[in-house]
Amino acid sequence: MATSSTMDVSHFHHTPFYCEENVYLLCKKLCNDGITNSEGSDLFVAFISNEKKQIPLWNQKASKRADGVILWDYHVICIQINKEGDAPLVWDLDSTLPFPSPLASYMSETIRPSFQLFADYNRLFRIVHAPIFLRCFASDRRHMKVSDGHWIEEPPPHKPIVAEDGTVHNLDEYFNISGSDAIADIKSSSVKDTVFAQKHGVVIKENQLEELFSQISLQ
Repeated sequence: MATSSTMDVSHFHHTPFYCEENVYLLCKKLCNDGITNSEGSDLFVAFISNEKKQIPLWNQKASKRADGVILWDYHVICIQINKEGDAPLVWDLDSTLPFPSPLASYMSETIRPSFQLFADYNRLFRIVHAPIFLRCFASDRRHMKVSDGHWIEEPPPHKPIVAEDGTVHNLDEYFNISGSDAIADIKSSSVKDTVFAQKHGVVIKENQLEELFSQISLQ
């Protein structure tokens, strides 16, 4: 069941610059702690990126600016729905906003759709059902190594994540997102079916995010 109160973010694992693994462990902990439904069926993992790998997000802890804006190549968050009618919640371990935050306020404070951006900075969202993500996602952290084997950023202390089928790395399949992948008709009944069935979920534009979750929450 979704929680309406904020939680201490320090109780959750966080390794800077490894947001995909942080969210993987976040989903596991939310399940284990009874904050989410069995197997995380009310959780969705959202990869945020675009063709240029340049997405501005506000209120981020890693920013050195007063407004908290930073330009990520990609970012990963968790969105939790509540079928009781409460607003979806966003769990963002890198955000300075309340943890978790209602989706609407997260959008206005982090995505800031009213802020006019150049087309290169428009953000796209890949939405993956958490139970599928937890089974299928894998990362051996190769994206964080330079050619001589040195780390760009120090890796998490836990072992790399391996998918249930033995796959050792498919992170790029999730954060490589193109506008041509985005669904045009968000109202189509097949969109919800795809989210709940496909390994890579669905890709939508930022102005479709709240509508998608209003549909998902009603099913």
